[in-house]
Amino acid sequence: MATDVIIPALGESITEATVGQWLKQPGDAVAADEPIVSLETDKVAVEVPSPVAGTMGMQLFAVGDTVAVGARIAIIEAAGASVSAPVAAPAPAPVAAPAPVAAAPAPAVSAPVAAAAAAAPLEAMGPAVRKLVDDYNLDPASIAASGRDGRLTKGDVLAAIEAGTAKVRASAAPVVAAAVAAPAARREERVRMSRLRQTIARRLKEAQNTAAMLTTFNDVDMSAVIEARSRYKDLFEKKHGVRLGFMSFFSQAVVMALRDVPAVGASIEGDEIVYRDYADLGIAVSSPGGLVVPVLRNADKLSFAQTEKAIADFGKRAQASKLTLEDMQGGNFTISNGGVFGSLLSTPILNTPQSGVLGLHRIEDRAVVRNGQIVIRPMMYLALSYDHRIVDGREAVTFLVRIKEAIEDPSRLLIDL
Repeated sequence: MATDVIIPALGESITEATVGQWLKQPGDAVAADEPIVSLETDKVAVEVPSPVAGTMGMQLFAVGDTVAVGARIAIIEAAGASVSAPVAAPAPAPVAAPAPVAAAPAPAVSAPVAAAAAAAPLEAMGPAVRKLVDDYNLDPASIAASGRDGRLTKGDVLAAIEAGTAKVRASAAPVVAAAVAAPAARREERVRMSRLRQTIARRLKEAQNTAAMLTTFNDVDMSAVIEARSRYKDLFEKKHGVRLGFMSFFSQAVVMALRDVPAVGASIEGDEIVYRDYADLGIAVSSPGGLVVPVLRNADKLSFAQTEKAIADFGKRAQASKLTLEDMQGGNFTISNGGVFGSLLSTPILNTPQSGVLGLHRIEDRAVVRNGQIVIRPMMYLALSYDHRIVDGREAVTFLVRIKEAIEDPSRLLIDL
């Protein structure tokens, strides 16, 4: 008995997906609820499980095909049943080859006569025609002449070139190998964009076309955070089972700044501005298919340890393509850390419909002035891109200054200053 595998509902507003990879091949044993195919949606990869145990049967779509929700994508055969394969078209009956016919021997032509025949068209060409033939290194004998007395015309040469019937003139001299090696052949490769990459491209362009984006910058002295992390990282990991990173400090700083400047966490819906008293932070992480932004929900209620555990989990699942649609939905502010890849400065693009995104960058020692003295400090550039339609410049600068103050004096995070 065969069982159909139907594509389930993939999430709100998602009606189709692309077949990314078949995890089981026809004839493979399949357990109930075992994934058999991976689908690429606009946001994440989704694995479709087998509804029953059995043997993988026919695959009704190939990798790269677009499939709709509710469509039948494969068949699971009962255990032990033979897997039906597509019936091959019958091979055409062999056709007997006709008996070879001996070709009549060509009349012998003496060398002087052949040379004269080849030279005749050259003598019958005008200067313009001769130049065209020489420029293209063509054999005039291979071009049909239509001019008076069998002369080649310029139109004859151009027509032969366009039709591809003109032959290149054979070189009389032997070909000598070039002393210099020929350059390596250049090649191009065309790869179809994944559905996720198409969505990323579309959303980034929509953000540029819709929002009045502006970016403001500041720098932050990371000395205090680095010192705190160095002092407590071993105790923190021993107690909580996760490493203490910088992202939890910035997450807490963003939460505090959002309380002071709520417009940065707001969004436009129609002709209304929606303000929120919570912080659902999108944390941009790298995945094999591109940058994805899972959402750290209720970040305003999470401790440092809870934040670090959630972010570490996002990173692991992103690399394994295990993030779900629920992980990606919502969010009212985004943090993107390009510093892990070595970025010094950037202008991040909004993750619409959000109105703010904070870009973090690499930490490097720079000379700064402290109390009238030039000293070396570990500095980081911060970039806040925001929607100028609802966030004024004063609010954006204030927001970024609040983050700078919290990072340079982490005790502010404990007493909410």
